[in-house]
Amino acid sequence: MSSSGYYGWLNRKTSDRSQKNEQLLIEIRRVHYEFRQAYGAIKIWRELKSQGLDCGKNRVARLRKVNGIETKRRRRFKLTTKSKRTQRIAPNIVDRCFKTAEPNRVWCGDVTYIATRTGWLYLAIMIDLFSRKVIGWSMSEENNKQLVLNALDMAIAARKPPAGVVHHTDRGSLYASDEYVAKLGLNRMIQSMSRKGDCWDNAVAESFFGTLRNELILGKPFGSREEARGEVFSYIEIFYNRKRMHRTLGYKTPAMFEQSVT
Repeated sequence: MSSSGYYGWLNRKTSDRSQKNEQLLIEIRRVHYEFRQAYGAIKIWRELKSQGLDCGKNRVARLRKVNGIETKRRRRFKLTTKSKRTQRIAPNIVDRCFKTAEPNRVWCGDVTYIATRTGWLYLAIMIDLFSRKVIGWSMSEENNKQLVLNALDMAIAARKPPAGVVHHTDRGSLYASDEYVAKLGLNRMIQSMSRKGDCWDNAVAESFFGTLRNELILGKPFGSREEARGEVFSYIEIFYNRKRMHRTLGYKTPAMFEQSVT
């Protein structure tokens, strides 16, 4: 091959590679925004592969870095409940063991708040530690016992749990109320609580709230509580449970993970 032929071939090859990179970059950006800017290089690469796009993991990582595509940084939610010295305290049965072999072994719950232009919207959730799926949730203008009871009722109706499910939360007074404890007893659940002031003892629930804030709420003011309700519902039921892959689940969604083992 002559030198002119070689350089022509090299230019064509470089042009082809450049064109493929541009096409791949479009797809990377699409997935980046489709998944709320939450995915790193590995998750984006896995998502592209699942959609039938043949690309290398290192190539995806390089194109993200060169083009300044970054994952949103997670910020923690503030705690919304405080324990009282006189309230009922349950032992910390979970003790930071957040993996279970089957569904309906350990559930964890928590409450947080969301700012809107018409006032606070409180959100209570219940998560199955097996799949990290949000199995119960409730929203209200008030942070009261009915809020957490509604989330628990939803989880019970959805899962029909056997006796002996460990129910883990922080020491918030709502979870220690007579009505709530009676509901746990009626469904033969075993209550577990975090140590005082230790958010790491309920890290899965805390992590969910951090993810929710980072991917849905941060920098997005809600005009009303009703607007926030609709967005949170869509995030939990459509995006988080059924679309968003989790590294701890082998890059499956909570719904996919439960289906793969049942």
